[in-house]
Amino acid sequence: MFRTVEELVRLAEERQSKISRLMIEREMSISKKTEAEILQLMDANLTVMEQAIEKGLKGVVSHSGLTGGDAVLLQQYIASGNSLSGSLLLDAVSKAMATNEVNAAMGIICANPTAGSAGVVPGALFAVKEKLNPTREQMLEFLFTAGAFGFVIANNSFISGAAGGCQAEVGSATGMAAAAIVEMAGGTPRQSAEAMSIALKNMLGLVCDPVAGLVEVPCVKRNGIGTSTAIVAADMALAGIKSRIPSDEVIKAMYEIGLAMPSSLRETAEGGLAATPTGRRLEAKVLRGEQ
Repeated sequence: MFRTVEELVRLAEERQSKISRLMIEREMSISKKTEAEILQLMDANLTVMEQAIEKGLKGVVSHSGLTGGDAVLLQQYIASGNSLSGSLLLDAVSKAMATNEVNAAMGIICANPTAGSAGVVPGALFAVKEKLNPTREQMLEFLFTAGAFGFVIANNSFISGAAGGCQAEVGSATGMAAAAIVEMAGGTPRQSAEAMSIALKNMLGLVCDPVAGLVEVPCVKRNGIGTSTAIVAADMALAGIKSRIPSDEVIKAMYEIGLAMPSSLRETAEGGLAATPTGRRLEAKVLRGEQ
């Protein structure tokens, strides 16, 4: 049905259809399931996302002790009324971090597109929910739109940090979320593509350098920042701003950058932040019990 972003957008324009509708049809075609069955499966995913956020916002701590509680701190800061970024943006960051803190604490999350980047899409969705007041069906459409762009990225580049760095994980999730926000806010399929491009190109080159090899530091905070980038990119696209580089070329560039990235910066914990003096001290403490 579609393999590139351009094919996806043209198909949506020709049919005067939402991108989410095309993704639902694709899933029906591939899986041979009914629309009701497809929606039921996605609804289950949405429930997992919602429960993870709720759990994270109550406060969790990982077994390593490296992460936990930051989502709560951010909610407290929002409540103080002193934030500079605005409540919606910081709420999205907090909810993204809450999801990844639950992941680090061995809780249940929904990988989208991966466990390490699982906070971006739900963080954005449940924050803009407070602004746009979507129905449950529209929230499911948000996930299908994000999935459509994730499908294209996965088939033309990477979504794995081990294969292409964190640009492939949090970067892809950021682009997916940006595109989905645009559709939920009433933007066009073309604007969704512009948002995805703007978001993803600003994540290019992001390395995967987990301290102690755990999906905690800097992963949790990167999800938060990725979510904020997605919202800003969506706003830019809705304002009429376009990416000078088309989405499919941005995806190709990410692929080429990932190939050029040394293995030390692709989830091996051999470079980047993992190789800093503090990173090595934390590794020794967590993995070997050294003080």
